[in-house]
Amino acid sequence: MLLKKLDSPLAFDIAKAMIDGFNRHYTLFRTESARAKHRFETQDWHGQQRAQRERIEFYDLRVRECSRRLEREFKAHEQPMEVWEQVKLLYIGLLVNHRQPELAETFFNSVTTKILHRSYFQNDFIFVRPAISTEYIESEDPRRTDTTFRSYYPQRETIVSELRRMIEDFGLRVPFEDLDRDIHFVFEAIRPLFDHVHLRANFQVQVLSSLFYRNKGAYVVGKVINGFQELPFALPILHNAQGQLVIDALLHGEDDLLMLFSFARAYFMVDMEIPSAYVQFLRSMMPRKPRAEFYNALGLAKQGKTLFYRDFLYHMRHSTDRFRIAPGIKGMVMLVFDLPSFPFVFKLIKDYYPPQKDTTREQIRGKYLLVKQHDRVGRMADTLEFSEVAFPRERFTDELIAEIEKFAPSQLEISDRDGDGRTEVILKHVYIERRMIPLNIYLQEAFDALQKDPNDARARRQLEHAVIDYGNAIKDLVAANIFPGDMLWKNFGITRHGKVVFYDYDEIEYVTDCNFRRVPPPRNEDDEMSGEIWYSVGPHDVFPETFGPFLLGNPLVREVFMKHHADLLDVEFWQSHKERILEGHVYDVFPYDPERRFRREATDARVSTSI
Repeated sequence: MLLKKLDSPLAFDIAKAMIDGFNRHYTLFRTESARAKHRFETQDWHGQQRAQRERIEFYDLRVRECSRRLEREFKAHEQPMEVWEQVKLLYIGLLVNHRQPELAETFFNSVTTKILHRSYFQNDFIFVRPAISTEYIESEDPRRTDTTFRSYYPQRETIVSELRRMIEDFGLRVPFEDLDRDIHFVFEAIRPLFDHVHLRANFQVQVLSSLFYRNKGAYVVGKVINGFQELPFALPILHNAQGQLVIDALLHGEDDLLMLFSFARAYFMVDMEIPSAYVQFLRSMMPRKPRAEFYNALGLAKQGKTLFYRDFLYHMRHSTDRFRIAPGIKGMVMLVFDLPSFPFVFKLIKDYYPPQKDTTREQIRGKYLLVKQHDRVGRMADTLEFSEVAFPRERFTDELIAEIEKFAPSQLEISDRDGDGRTEVILKHVYIERRMIPLNIYLQEAFDALQKDPNDARARRQLEHAVIDYGNAIKDLVAANIFPGDMLWKNFGITRHGKVVFYDYDEIEYVTDCNFRRVPPPRNEDDEMSGEIWYSVGPHDVFPETFGPFLLGNPLVREVFMKHHADLLDVEFWQSHKERILEGHVYDVFPYDPERRFRREATDARVSTSI
C-alpha cells in the first residue's frame, strides 16, 4: 500500500462513520441474539422463528444505511483514491483493541464495494486479507465475568456438584423438572468414556459462556479435558410438556458436534462479545470444519461468505483442475457445475425453462431466500449467494462454457474488463452449496452391487438406509412447514455423515399453502382407461397417492419405503400436519437420533458420583 500522510479530516470522518455503522450493526445483532434466552424461557417459538428470519436481514440493512450516510454527508463516490487510501489506514487504526475486527473489516468491504468501481475490489482499497489479528482478544474490562468460556475443575467426588453448578451458572429463569436426576443422567453417560482412565492433574470442563439457541432448544457447548485428551460435548436443554426444563441427551465426540453444527441447519442465536474467540474454541472441538462454516452457524453469514471466498481463491491458486458440468441428471431450472478438487457445487439459474416449469428467475431467487431464512432442520443445504464473480477463463472446460452460453447466456460475460490482459469468466449471479452424492446415484450404486450379488449385505444396508432417511428427511421438512414440491431422488443428496439432505428449491412451498387432495374416482370407463387426468388440478393442489409411480418403480425400494413410510402416500398424513401447523404447533426436530435421548422412566435410581 502507498503510505500517504494521514492529514485528511475528511478521510477520518468517513472512517469514523463506517466504524459507527458497523458498531450499530453488531449492537443490534447481539441484542437480538441475547433476547433468544427470554424467548426460550417463555417458549415463544414463533417469536424465535421470526427473530431468526429478521436477524438475517440486519447486515444488508446496516450496509445500505451506512452507504447512504456516506453519500449524503461526504459525497463518497466523488472522493479521489488518495482519500480512500487514507480512509482504509485510519479505519485500521480504529480497529486496534476492537472486539470484532474481522467483522468490521468485512463491513468496510461491503460498504466500500457499494460505492467504488469494481476495478478497486481486489486492490489496496478493501481488505483482501485481514489486517488485524483476532488472536487472544479479551474483554476490555478485566472485572467482567462474561468471558468466552468458563472452566470447572471437579475432583472424583465433586464431579456431579460441579456439573450442576455449570448448568446453574447459565442463569435460566425456568425451573428444571429434576436437575439432580438429569445431572446423574449426564454423569452416567460420560462415565463409560473415562472408564479405566486416570484423571490427570489438568482434568477440567470448559463450556462456552453463552447457551446456543435454535428451534426449541438451548445447547450447552463445551469440552472435557483430561491429560492430552479432549472430549467435545453438547447438552440439549428442552422444555417438557409442563413447561419445565430437562437435559435431553449427551452429545459427545466430533461427529456428534458436526451434526449439531451442520450446514443443513438453521443458524444459532448466541450472545457473543468476541465472535472470533467462539470460533477458535469451536474449531478446537471440530478441526475438520472450515472457519467459514462456524461463522455461518453463529449467524454471521457475511463473515462466513468472506472467509469462504478467501479459501476458494487460495484453493484456485494451488490447484490446476478445471470447472466442468456436474455429474448426474441435469436440472431443468438450474445449471450445475463444479471443480472436482473443491467440495462445493456452483449453480446458475437458467434463462429458459421447459413448459412444465411455470416460474421466473425472481420466483426462484425468492425460494432460495426462503430457505436461507427458514429453519432448515438438518434437511436443506445452506447456500452462499454471489454476484459478479470472476474466474480465469482457462479454468473452464469448453463444454461448460458452451452449456452456459446455451442455457444461461444472460449470466455470462467473458472479457478482459479489468484491462490486465487476462480473459475472465464473469458470472452475474451464482449459488454455491456443499457437494453431496446425489441420492439417485447413491441408490444406483446399491442397485448395481445387488445385481452382481443379490446377497451383498453392504449394498442392501446402503439401499435401506438411503430410502429410510429419505422418508425421514421429507417428514422433517413437513415438520418445518416445507413441502419439497419435486420429491424425485435426484433432488436429494447424501452428506459425508450419511444424512439425506434436500437441495433443489425451485418448487418448494409452505405445507400450509398446499391443498392436499385424494384423486377423485374415475367417472366412467373412459376415465379409468385414459392416460390423461380427468379431474381439475389447482396451482397448489397436491395428490400424495400419486407419488408412488414416480418414486417406487424399483421393487426393493418399494418394499423398504412401504414398510417405513407408507404414510407419505396418504393424504391424511399431510393434512393432519398442515392443520396442526395452522393451529400454531411447532414440532420438535432433533439434531441427533431420538435414541440418544435420556429415558426418564427410572428417575429414582441414584448412582455412584465418582468416576
